Amino acid sequence: MATTEDRRETDSGIEIKPVYTEEDAAGLELEAPGEYPFTRGPHPDMYRGRPWTIRQYAGFASAEETNERFRYLLERGQTGLSVAFDLPTQLGYDSDDPRAAGEVGRTGVAIDSIADMELLFDRIPLAEASTSMTINAPAALLMLLYELVAEQQGVSGDRLRGTVQNDVLKEYCARGNYIFPPRPSMRITTDLFAYCAEQLPSFNTISISGYHIRESGSTAVQELAFTLANGIAYCQAAVDAGLSPDDFGQRLSFFFNAHNHFFQEVAKFRAARRIWARIMRDRFGATNPKAMALRFHAQTGGSTLTAQQPENNVVRVAIQALSAVCGGAQSIHTNAFDEALALPTEHSAKIALRTQQILAHEAGGTDTADPFGGSYFIEALTSELEQQAWELIERVDEAGGAVSAIEQGFVQREIENAAFQYTRDVEAGDRVVVGVNRYQEDEAQPIELHRIDPEGERRQLERTARVRAERNAEDAGRALEEVRKVALSEENLLPSMRHALATRCTVGEICEVLREEFGMYDAQRA
Repeated sequence: MATTEDRRETDSGIEIKPVYTEEDAAGLELEAPGEYPFTRGPHPDMYRGRPWTIRQYAGFASAEETNERFRYLLERGQTGLSVAFDLPTQLGYDSDDPRAAGEVGRTGVAIDSIADMELLFDRIPLAEASTSMTINAPAALLMLLYELVAEQQGVSGDRLRGTVQNDVLKEYCARGNYIFPPRPSMRITTDLFAYCAEQLPSFNTISISGYHIRESGSTAVQELAFTLANGIAYCQAAVDAGLSPDDFGQRLSFFFNAHNHFFQEVAKFRAARRIWARIMRDRFGATNPKAMALRFHAQTGGSTLTAQQPENNVVRVAIQALSAVCGGAQSIHTNAFDEALALPTEHSAKIALRTQQILAHEAGGTDTADPFGGSYFIEALTSELEQQAWELIERVDEAGGAVSAIEQGFVQREIENAAFQYTRDVEAGDRVVVGVNRYQEDEAQPIELHRIDPEGERRQLERTARVRAERNAEDAGRALEEVRKVALSEENLLPSMRHALATRCTVGEICEVLREEFGMYDAQRA
């Protein structure tokens, strides 16, 4: 929070008054939780009826090692899985591609083919699991692999539960892990919507992500506005493809950052639900309450973690997670305290997991819906965030919508300017970061860090080579050509991609066919 001698404000420039009274919430009409516009939560009794899902994000090195971490967390009370994929997988390259050298398994698990996915979910009953996959440009391929592995376990698609992130627009404006240009990427996204409506009806087909927008340095208002503007673009694309907002709307989910300013974050989550309900009703004509009620996953702020005095991050994470609880998240990931330095160890991952369990079972986190509802301060902040977010959404609309605004660089410039201002405030000491620009210590705290097995990349390359050697080469070649043929048509791409994966084609091979037909996005030329 930036401060001066007589003024305090949030990172969005919202001034914080010394005291709030009923005048600050004048005219407020609080609906009950579970009622339009869902400011107070999507369900009438919120966590008393169903606690939030504890979904700890995990993935590193090989499928075998990540499977071990999944089972470690499940045995200690985690209630949902969340898969982190390595950079080559996110960019649609196989592990043995020369461009993947040195990156295999570094920031997540490497998945090249169905052989890897089989190992990733070995001894994990997918009929009982709820799985989130943080994957975007090749999202359809990873979701199809998940469906194929479930079938091997005897689990039909209508029994699968979870979420595939599938939000490529935020990659262009914040994260950078895109493959194809925006418009063919939007086609794949809506093809996935349509496929899941028939084959995986209980799977959330997209997690529209503000998390990475905030991680890139945006303000809370920008996170709100740009995330919801992206949501508008996905909905419009789905409507244009002939899908019903009352149907696809109930399978949308969102992903927000739980950042440092506790009260602003609580208000942000409440404002997000209110804005989205009005977008779905007024802009898209939705009448299904489930299509209007925004549901979201929250992750504590990775960019707020400090390498200096890393144990302070335990406190940051607990406060951020509490804001997500008080703001009504449907699932939460808590970061490990050592993640500014390395992937989490089992020890730090367990502390992060226990943080959520303490909030649920000791801190009263599940006792009542919308515990800050009616607070003069929170209600005023909610309204201010809503107003400023609407103003920014209108600017995106004036630019022609989210896709056009990204193509014009508008969204990127806004985020870059906010990130620059934040960094300048920290360097000037106007914004305090404990242990970084105030209360520093000369000696670094020694902590044990997670080390990745250096032999893991070699084993991964050997497995991918073995898949190619043992499959029917003619069947694989015909399957890839069918993907190419469908890419040039207006048919849904997913059935042909599913067949190619079943014949043991790799993620990289299928993405290469699509690169050849759709091209690759170059931000420097856009």
